[in-house]
Amino acid sequence: MRSLTIALAIGATGAAAIPRAQPQPPVDTEVYLASYAPGQPAAISAVIDISKDPEYDNQPSFTPDSRAVLFTSKRDGKQTDIYRYDIASRKLTQITHTPESEYSPLVTPDGTSISVVRVEADGTQRLWRFDLDGTHPRLVLENIKPVGYHAWIDATHLALFVLGAQGQPATLQLADTTTGQAEIVATNIGRCLAIRPGTTPARATYVDKSVKPWMLSEINPSTRAPEAVAMLSSGGDRAAAEDYAWDPSPSRAQFLIASGTTIAAGGLLASGGRTQQVADLSGRGVTNITRLAVSPDAKWIAFVAQPKPAAARLP
Repeated sequence: MRSLTIALAIGATGAAAIPRAQPQPPVDTEVYLASYAPGQPAAISAVIDISKDPEYDNQPSFTPDSRAVLFTSKRDGKQTDIYRYDIASRKLTQITHTPESEYSPLVTPDGTSISVVRVEADGTQRLWRFDLDGTHPRLVLENIKPVGYHAWIDATHLALFVLGAQGQPATLQLADTTTGQAEIVATNIGRCLAIRPGTTPARATYVDKSVKPWMLSEINPSTRAPEAVAMLSSGGDRAAAEDYAWDPSPSRAQFLIASGTTIAAGGLLASGGRTQQVADLSGRGVTNITRLAVSPDAKWIAFVAQPKPAAARLP
């Protein structure tokens, strides 16, 4: 639990905890929004910084109508809250106002609330939900902890990234909100969880770090067994190639993956598994791209990156 909290506090890369004897400020990560037009010469364009904050900003997700981006932001030097950026008006609104920290916001399948990973006053990390306006906080799963990340499979089922105890690998657990129970279906997984578009019933995907090279795998809802669907390769550092998002168009059957200043599109093993670069954003004033999200209408992409020092940016 403590290891994830520290990692979240110092940046998006999941780096090791900073030694206590040499405290350093958290890495400045920003949330960026860009137009997404796969197949065009400029597949990712018109990049703008929507968080504009010198502290920690991370974990973007789109609302179901593709009109807004939710993300985590630390703006008072103390803890994180959830913010909403409306794309048309370019208006930024703070959603949660709590003394606890909230992370990884997602609109719930019924569209009536936002689910978050909450770091409670005693350090416990559990899944909570708020009304869309940030009011009425309540627990989703009382006994499952420490939760790091989550993805909704349907209205009552979730895929959870749960930290291992005493340095053990993180596990992928499938949880049922009606019973409050969860079962472990995979171990040694990456932090990104997502639902593959076009799968019925829905299949939760994750990065399998128990094999080399790492694979993008999914859980068969009938057998609860993992199945490899793609090999992760972005042409960059192998350890960094774990931040992915699915293109929401089933016809394209591809995922996007970040490494350094590039974003690549990867295909499924069933269709050859080809990976090709779709954007190099080195000239956009960013570096170390990590978390990704694509809007449901496939017109926008949000990503997390570190801003380059002003002197290093191209004119």
